Amino acid sequence: MARFDCGQGRSVYYEHHRGAGVPVVLIHGWAMSGRLWAGTVEVLKAAGHAVIVVDHRGCGQSDRDFDDVSIAAIAGDVAGIVRACADKPAVLNGWSLGGAVAVEAAGLLGAACAGVVLTCGAAPRFIRSDDFPHGGEPGSLEATKAALGGDRAAFFRGLASGVCALPVSQDMVDWMWAAFIDSGPGVIESLMDLGRVDLRAALKALPVPLLSIVGGADAILDPGVGKAAAEMAPHGTLALIEGCGHAPFIEAAEAYNAALHDFLAKL
Repeated sequence: MARFDCGQGRSVYYEHHRGAGVPVVLIHGWAMSGRLWAGTVEVLKAAGHAVIVVDHRGCGQSDRDFDDVSIAAIAGDVAGIVRACADKPAVLNGWSLGGAVAVEAAGLLGAACAGVVLTCGAAPRFIRSDDFPHGGEPGSLEATKAALGGDRAAFFRGLASGVCALPVSQDMVDWMWAAFIDSGPGVIESLMDLGRVDLRAALKALPVPLLSIVGGADAILDPGVGKAAAEMAPHGTLALIEGCGHAPFIEAAEAYNAALHDFLAKL
């Protein structure tokens, strides 16, 4: 197992699957685990890509007792891991909250970032504002925090059941629930921080290609967020998968992998 030293005796877990092709970094969603990317890892490895999978602070096999679980802190971990592992500029692929992490990390990496993929990514904003009409309702994250403080297992069961819009097996829902319920006690603060993050300026200044893959029937993140990201980025492209929910790499893998391969082939 590979560990990245974050200082103060704490570390995060990552995997580095070596390959000769463009490195792709897979950054999971809120309170999840890098293990959910297993199918995508296999596809990317078969195409010759190096693949790096990161477990966020407080998630998966990473340490739980971090004082700072902000988007910026997670992005700093991702950037540090990329610098340590990648021998060429890497593509950062962030799912959901991981999309915000990917955009932040791209700014930290500069020329060491070859491109950004937002997989139903929560960038530029997760919560709508007076000048940004997409995203969740103001105050919704406070309600989420309160619900999580009650029956944690039931809350995550409901969330796991709502991730996909296209049919998936009960085993898949159970797998997502297991990842959620295994997250640490502080992960809600990552989500609360996401509600404060605004990446519009970062997206508009992004010098590398960006692909925003959006589920047309996403019930967790307003599809308008991903569409706006593709429009804001100077080199942005949108891949809309109609009828798909919040996890296109799971529920619409064929269409998702085709869009991802096409993007990587053009770099």
